[in-house]
Amino acid sequence: MKRPLLSLVCSAAVFGSAIAVADTATEAQNLLNQRCSACHARLPDGGLARISQMRKTPEGWDMTLVRMRIWHGVKLSSEEQQTLVQYLADRQGLAPAESAPFRYALERRPNAVEPDYGELGVMCARCHSFARLGLQHRDREEWIKLVHMHVGQWPTIEYSALGRDRNWFEIAIGETAKALGEQLPLATEAWQSWSKDTHKSPEGTWRIVGHQPGAGDFHGSASVSRDGEGYRVQYRLSYVDGSTVEGAGTASLYTGYEWRGASRVGDEHWREVLALSADGRRIAGRVFRADADEIGADIQGVRSDGQPEILAVTPGYLKAGQKATLTVHGIGLAGAVELGPDVTVGKVVSRSADSVTVEAEAAADAAAGARSVAVGDTRRDAALVVYSRLDSVRIEPDYALGRVGGGSTPPVTAQFEAVGYLNGPDGQPGTEDDVRVGVFPAEWSTADFNEAAAEMKDAHYAGRIDPRLGLFIPAGAGPNPERKYGTNNAGDLKVVAKVADGERTLEGSGRLIVTVQRWNDPPIR
Repeated sequence: MKRPLLSLVCSAAVFGSAIAVADTATEAQNLLNQRCSACHARLPDGGLARISQMRKTPEGWDMTLVRMRIWHGVKLSSEEQQTLVQYLADRQGLAPAESAPFRYALERRPNAVEPDYGELGVMCARCHSFARLGLQHRDREEWIKLVHMHVGQWPTIEYSALGRDRNWFEIAIGETAKALGEQLPLATEAWQSWSKDTHKSPEGTWRIVGHQPGAGDFHGSASVSRDGEGYRVQYRLSYVDGSTVEGAGTASLYTGYEWRGASRVGDEHWREVLALSADGRRIAGRVFRADADEIGADIQGVRSDGQPEILAVTPGYLKAGQKATLTVHGIGLAGAVELGPDVTVGKVVSRSADSVTVEAEAAADAAAGARSVAVGDTRRDAALVVYSRLDSVRIEPDYALGRVGGGSTPPVTAQFEAVGYLNGPDGQPGTEDDVRVGVFPAEWSTADFNEAAAEMKDAHYAGRIDPRLGLFIPAGAGPNPERKYGTNNAGDLKVVAKVADGERTLEGSGRLIVTVQRWNDPPIR
């Protein structure tokens, strides 16, 4: 599964689509007039009621159009819907600063835990994520209309848990709408500034690095060219084992920075959700499998013609008293390699403007901690960690969710990694000043999390974890007549990783909830 994902990574990182051209804009305006104006009144400024009074991400506008088709019978082909999404997201989208706090939802990051939003969370985030409303902007009056829509479509909303214990409707149209109108208003300085900017084209050559949980680090390059209103990319990537892969892909760019791509690599389909920087020189985000979005990779990229820069060092750690082959990845790399105090650089194995591979050795008495890495005058802080022994091991994620599968709904897997840490200045493990060393090989196992789980034999029925890869695959959906009470194959599990560090073995643990299938899975959950 590693190679198809990494093949996709590069395509996602470097291609986008042009902002809608004049013909597309005219077509979108005609569609709004023909399909939408029958229900949405024309406003004095020429806009349409409700439509012109909100801003959303591409996913948000797509969900709106799907709802119009299902609820109100609006006739739109897939191509017409895409035209409207492009048009609306370009003109009524979110500025980068507005979407930034909620990108975990757009990128479909597994196991993301939202912060406590207080009463707004209780009122709005008990049925879906808070990000779902955080990724749209409206004034107070429009938030009130959204409340009315909720009550009309889901009349039990006032009587379900966390609704029936309060005057939900009065609070929703009063305090909640007021707070949302203040925190997520239609007009903002960020949007005013962004919508007036001239946005950059992604055409050119890019350098990319990334990490896929369970598979490791990767790097590559890609060439982007115009293809109609969008872009096509040719790419080449290399894995930590030295193998390479080539491929191609396409994507669309919304709002001047929102990258959305799709690729086919072998027999697998992939999706990309990335953000282009304001100057058009950087890109970052996540790519994931279309049929299993919990499987994905974090990526970042820069234009190859930019100022010299170090992007990453692989591997990112070196043990005191040992030798290793390290590669510095970046752009415009020239000059001698320096790996910080107590680390000697030996033979240069290979070098180019994009990478330099060297043999390195850390002194036996090398001080533990992060080092700055330099190639000539180009430097990156904390790019390499030297250690003599690990102080602790943590599991990432430390709290995860999996789902049983069956029939047309496959299981939702959970990928874990064992990460070594050094104690920080306070000398205590598990605190914020700890130094992250990196991902280490581990032996993986699961156990019942508590007495209740042991009584139900959750570890036996809920699924299995690969003892070498840390990938948990849930069991099939129930009910299971072999289980107590004939319950589903859900479970509450403790996930354990054992890491060998010299003659010692360190252990880290986390929690995994295996629950039932998800039947309704919108673009923004």
